[in-house]
Amino acid sequence: MLTKRIIPCLDIKNGRTVKGINFVDLRDAGDPVELAEIYAKEGADELVFLDISATEERRKTLADLVYHVAEKVNIPFTVGGGISSVEDVDVLLHNGADKVSINSSAVKNPQLINDLVAKFGSQCIVVAIDAKVIDGEWIVHLVGGKVPTEIKLFDWAKEVEERGAGEILFTSMNHDGTKNGFANEALARLSTELNIPIIASGGAGNIQHFADTFIDGKADAALAASVFHFKEIEIKDLKKELRTQGIPVRL
Repeated sequence: MLTKRIIPCLDIKNGRTVKGINFVDLRDAGDPVELAEIYAKEGADELVFLDISATEERRKTLADLVYHVAEKVNIPFTVGGGISSVEDVDVLLHNGADKVSINSSAVKNPQLINDLVAKFGSQCIVVAIDAKVIDGEWIVHLVGGKVPTEIKLFDWAKEVEERGAGEILFTSMNHDGTKNGFANEALARLSTELNIPIIASGGAGNIQHFADTFIDGKADAALAASVFHFKEIEIKDLKKELRTQGIPVRL
């Protein structure tokens, strides 16, 4: 079994790290550069940095902030928010990002996935998918979860893989910020039907939730925000417990 990854997520709005519940009611969680540095030292395997209002406000990700974060960390670092072109990705990778995450722009223009993979390689391209259960069906949402589509999660995930994306970051909007556990049934189906890594996001509340998503959800990585930002879970403690449950992690 490949080593499972623990990934703190820094949601950025107006240059600060924020965290909400079900994508709303945002509260301040600290300086992103300071948090990134702390997480790298504490044993995080990767970081994800999402400018959550970039798409909505029609502006680009804060490239200079990316530069300052990258200066402080020595672990892989994914950046997302407002990315809609090869040029956008070029700027972010140049500023220190290891990977980029695209979401709304990929749904609106699926060819973008192919173009980015052709230019930068699959290993650089993460497609984030925000989905919510509506009438018993997982439906893809855009613009930070504000705009529902008619696209079904599993159909879109398969297309994303076929277009060459290297990873999928799946966030369950039903679980986001609730601390009731990840959407393991959907995650297990994604992991079974696809051959690329699946990052679980939305719902982490305690250490066992991480173990469950690796065992039951078959996730390759687990992403969380508030439980790390507000020190409810320490990464070292989390990894030790995962090890005791037979889940391979890098200590």
